[in-house]
Formats: sequence, C-alpha cells, structure tokens
Amino acid sequence: MLDQSELRSIKQRFGIIGNSQRLNYALTVAAQVAPTDMTVLITGESGSGKESFSKIIHQLSIRRHGKFIAINCGAIPEGTIDSELFGHEKGAFTGAQDNRKGYFEETNGGTIFLDEIGEMPLGTQSRLLRVLEYGEFIRVGSSKVQKTDVRVVAATNVNLLEAVQKGKFREDLYYRLNSVPIYVPPLRERGDDIALLFRKFATDFAERNRTKPIQLQPDAKAVLLEYRFPGNIRELKNFVERMSLLTEEREIDANTLRQFLPPTQSSLPALYRQESGRENFSERDLLYKVLFEMRHDLTELKKLVLRMLQDENFDSRVISEHQDLFNGVQSDLQGAAKYPEYDNQSVATDQFKRDFEDAVAPSLLIKNGAKSQSEESVVDYSNIEDISPEAEEEDDLSLENKEREMIMKALKRHGQKRKYAAQDLGISERTLYRKIKQYEIDE
Repeated sequence: MLDQSELRSIKQRFGIIGNSQRLNYALTVAAQVAPTDMTVLITGESGSGKESFSKIIHQLSIRRHGKFIAINCGAIPEGTIDSELFGHEKGAFTGAQDNRKGYFEETNGGTIFLDEIGEMPLGTQSRLLRVLEYGEFIRVGSSKVQKTDVRVVAATNVNLLEAVQKGKFREDLYYRLNSVPIYVPPLRERGDDIALLFRKFATDFAERNRTKPIQLQPDAKAVLLEYRFPGNIRELKNFVERMSLLTEEREIDANTLRQFLPPTQSSLPALYRQESGRENFSERDLLYKVLFEMRHDLTELKKLVLRMLQDENFDSRVISEHQDLFNGVQSDLQGAAKYPEYDNQSVATDQFKRDFEDAVAPSLLIKNGAKSQSEESVVDYSNIEDISPEAEEEDDLSLENKEREMIMKALKRHGQKRKYAAQDLGISERTLYRKIKQYEIDE
C-alpha cells in the first residue's frame, strides 16, 4: 500500500488534483500494477479521467521507454479497425496500395491503450484475444503469423458484463482484460475535490489569458458541490472557463453561479446508459413504471384500510405491522405545511398515524382494549370499495390516460408554464408541447 508521500509524488508528477478516498485507492492500484505486465481494465464514466490512469501505468512500468498509443475503438469504422490495429498487406482491399503496420506492430515493447473497448466489433475482439493470449496477430490479407510484445490497458464507460449477457462482447475476452480492474470515480463522488479542481482550472485560465482568477464565495461553493456534473472533469473545466470569460466579477456568489449551471436536473431516476435500439427506455416507459409503482402502493393501502374496518380487534398496532407502506410518505409529512413543526421522521410518522386513525375509523379505535356494541353499530361497509382481484383488474391501466393526467397535474402545479412542467416531468419542452397537442389538453 502506498503511503501519503508516495501518493503526493504521483499526483504532482501527473497533475492529479484531489484527495478523495476513492481516487487515492484507484491511484494506489494503478501504481501497484504498473511494474507488472498484467492487463488492466479501467472503468468509469466519460470524462472522469480514465486515459490519465493509462498514462500513469505506462510511465511507472518498465515499458516507459517504449511507445504509448491511445486508440478510441468507438471512433474507428468497423470496416477499417482490423487494418488499423493489426495492419494490412498491399492489395488486401480496395485502396490498400502499400503494406502497412498496425498499432500492435508499431507499439512492440510498449503500451497500447484501447479506450471504449465495449465498442469493438466481435470479429476484432477474437483477434485481440489472440494477441492477449499468445502475443500473435495476422495482418489483413496475409497468412503469416507475426509476434508482438505489447501491454494492453483497456477502458470503458459501459457495463461489459451486461454486454456479455446480450452477446455484444466476448465473455473470454472480458475475463482476460479484467485481470486487474481499476474504477475511476465520477466527479460527484469525489466531494471537495470539485472545489479544488475549480480553483485549478480558474488559475490556469487566468494565467493563459493574463486575468485575475475567479473565486467562489461559500454559498457558491455549496451550490457547486450539489451539482452532479454528468460530464465530469471535462464538463467542470468548460464550465470554469466559460464563467471566467463571461463574468466581470471575480468573486462568484451563488446567484451568479446558478446562471451558468444547466437547468435543474429531473428528480426522476436516472437510467443506465443503453445501446441505441429497442432496449432504449422512452419517456412513456419511465412514466408508466412510476405510475405502476404508485398504483401498487395505493392498492396495498386500500387493502389495509379494509382490514382495519373489518377487524374487530383493530388498533394502532395494525399500522405498525405495515410500517413499510408508510416509509415513502415520511418525507412528504416533514415538508407538508400541516406539520411544519416536525423535523424528525418518527414524529411525523406518529402524527400521520394519529390523523389517519381519527379520519378513517374514529369509532373503531380502542382506547382501553375493547369496543362497545354502540361503536360497532355505526360502521357502514356499504361505501367500501371492492378490492378483490377481479375489481383490481377493472382499474384504468390506460397509459395514455395516466400520461395525460400527469401532464395536466404538472401544468397546473407550475401555473401552465410549459418550461417548468417539462422539467418536473423529466422531458423536453418540445416533447411536452407535442403531447399537449396529442391529448388536446386545454391550457
């Protein structure tokens, strides 16, 4: 395990900014695996700095005097990637006027960094596996086996195990690449490192353009740390440079900072990146999922209410037995105007129980362990909704009706302002406008 002085030395040498625990662990693994010839798989979101780790591994290895080449597999057309990586013979295909060495031949004795390895075609994957297993490859259009001594460092921002399950990535290649995994944390998981990087980028911009660097006031720093930065370090750098250029003030407060941040991100759950095609989640699929879960919880609450009204031994313990049904509403109770004085979730839940009991079955509550006949006589079951399985199937499951209802509620909540309603729904304003026309919603 590296000590703090060794970590600081690596950070200073390679320009790594940050002190988060996850970043330090990733650097430690990179430094420990560097002197070996083991294959490394670096995972992390786009813009998190995966290529920097590949350079660290190369420079700390015995191959540091050899070549280092970084290849983006997703940027090379499928028809030419074999030629780029393994070379080709003259006349192998149209346009092949001379023999050409591939990257694996050029970097013999060095390191090759294969970024976006998940985008590599299956045919090329089998060729790469041969290189990793035996150090052999064949040029396109040739039958002669050639040898190479290359260390492979791969990186991806997709889930390769899911790609394996879908048949888009070879399982044997995945386990061969994943000899030593390194996870590069996204910016939102690095805490105060965001503020350190902000200061670094602001200083660099000021030195290049001979201006005074911008600085964050405490309230602006708090706002900055709350933003998720989906583009990670690349997005933060562009953000700092844009603000340094366009603001006259050098002391940035929260209001100024918010003007440069993108619109408020949706509170709906984020979807994991999928390949383009039928697997993509649409806005309609997401809304349906949320509505279905809400309907399930409502049905369970209906069953609980019916049981409370029919159970002769009903008391508040019935609610305690079904505490899981009320976990999702505790935050609503805390924020509701009716209970502004309750900051503790348990207090809010107790108040909810008392109000629930008073409103639903005031005559059935047991104060001293038993009910009188007069109390039982006031119970009227005629208005209780039938929630048998047959009745449940009659509920309106029309996706269009549910979606129309959600759009109407969002518009009403935001005073018919489409921009904010669209943000609340997690869709674009253009999509919202189209759906308003589709469902003939009066604004």
